[in-house]
Amino acid sequence: MASAHRPEDSDQPALFDAPTPPAGAGDPAPEPALPGQPALFEAPHVNSPQVDAAPTAPAEPPRDLAPHGTAAPDVVGSPQPPATGAPLSGAAVNPLEGTLVDPDSSWTDGPRACFDLETTGRDPQQARIVTASVVLVSPSGDVLREWEWLADPEVEIPEEAAAVHGVSTERARAEGRPAAEVTAELDDVLAGLWDHGVPVLAFNAAYDLTVLARENERHGLTAPAPLPVLDPFVLNKQVHRYRRGKRTLGALCEEYGVVLDAAHTSAADALATERLATALATRFAELRQPAARLHEQQIGWAAEQAASLQEYFRRKDPAAVVDGTWPVHPRP
Repeated sequence: MASAHRPEDSDQPALFDAPTPPAGAGDPAPEPALPGQPALFEAPHVNSPQVDAAPTAPAEPPRDLAPHGTAAPDVVGSPQPPATGAPLSGAAVNPLEGTLVDPDSSWTDGPRACFDLETTGRDPQQARIVTASVVLVSPSGDVLREWEWLADPEVEIPEEAAAVHGVSTERARAEGRPAAEVTAELDDVLAGLWDHGVPVLAFNAAYDLTVLARENERHGLTAPAPLPVLDPFVLNKQVHRYRRGKRTLGALCEEYGVVLDAAHTSAADALATERLATALATRFAELRQPAARLHEQQIGWAAEQAASLQEYFRRKDPAAVVDGTWPVHPRP
């Protein structure tokens, strides 16, 4: 997720440098507390979208998942089948069938998922998906399920982007699946999570979800309604607003003691996002609340943060604009 990926590496798109806030960084973060045992999950339920010419994925034995506290494996390709070994129709898997998420409890007390994209460029209105990952995590932080994709974005992958995430145009064309299929399957997995009230965590979510929205439009699909979403980028700016330095995923993971292995792969970055969010909630009690309520608060917080940054930039450039819409930027 460096310069060729998306703009959170400098707080905002590369056009702007973030202002330096006044001193006041807090004490080092303690180790995240681990809640109780994870809930029991029933067998996944198939509920896939219809995609023309989308092949049915064959049954395969489940892949070993990363233990708590480690990064997800750096593997891309078709989503993994459910632990029962049942075949999938496309990628549509509902891993939470029969599981109820209490909407009145803190999101830290229930299952959550994390989501990340690696793409062809910085501009979320134009970028195409190259790799995508969704990782489902138990209340205690154990990885329960992973989905990973490698897509053919149908355009050249700039060398700058390939240098960051390691996927060249040649590899994407040879090994990647059609972008429309990947987009539809990703939609289906995210929709299944949101239908169950499971929060999806994404660092600088407005980038990833805007890319996904534009991909859906490009392929004549309908993106799922993103609710609830939790964004450690927005959350950290709200609760630690006078922190000095960059707020990249790497910088914040280092500050909060989160291991980020294989940075700039979508699987590793996704899981690090969940670990970071949990560490933030451990340190800042105001973040331990129901996901839907926190989602609504982030809409206002993101707008306020963007307005403040825009005011700062306009001291030098009166025409500077910082889009504060969250979690999806509208088409210009």
